[in-house]
Amino acid sequence: MSTVREDPKPGQDSPPATRPTQAPPIKVLLVDDHEAVRQGLAMLLNAVDAIEVVGEACDGRDVVGLVQRLEPDVVVMDVAMPGVNGLVATRGLKAAAENVAVVVLTRHSDDAYVQELLKAGASAYVLKQSTSNELVAAVQAAANGHLYLDTSLRDRLSATFLRRHSRAEAPPPSLSERETVVLRDIAWGYSNKEIASRLDLSVKTVEVHKANGMRKLGLRGRLDVVRYALLQGWLQEG
Repeated sequence: MSTVREDPKPGQDSPPATRPTQAPPIKVLLVDDHEAVRQGLAMLLNAVDAIEVVGEACDGRDVVGLVQRLEPDVVVMDVAMPGVNGLVATRGLKAAAENVAVVVLTRHSDDAYVQELLKAGASAYVLKQSTSNELVAAVQAAANGHLYLDTSLRDRLSATFLRRHSRAEAPPPSLSERETVVLRDIAWGYSNKEIASRLDLSVKTVEVHKANGMRKLGLRGRLDVVRYALLQGWLQEG
């Protein structure tokens, strides 16, 4: 069987060949205080065709300026960094550049950490001890406007917890002034009796404030309170 090919008529140009349009890569800024970690993350993410690492920072101090200059789509942010930590940096970044997505990458799996970072505006929370696929999936989800939580955390954190942090939902309940003061003093090592004396309250009232504050934050013991206090900067000397 012969094949018939229709040539253009005289004076008629051939139609130009069309190429499928390819979406631009997701531009990522890495923020971590360990150079070796940043190098490893850059190699991992740059190996994905749809992702490009455009810059790095060693703490949260220069994040806003770098974002304004490099215009990334996603910032991959460590939490425990000297100087400006990831929580403070995320708050500042979302206030200055609301459309930039933040993917938190940390070894801390505490409920309070997850809750505070999501409340600050992070779009994804991934653990450093998880597989590399988790980070890639989180970056892609965050770039597309979705909320992403590390697979290992999903079974423990309920759907209700996640809905609290959806942009369509009201923000989670915040600590009262008394709850904040009590938890801060607990983190500093004061006993319930000492806190009651400092605040001129009964020990039972202190215990109520402590229990309510820990329940709101998902804290399960004094160690969790100390970690939360470090995250908030409560333990820094005047």
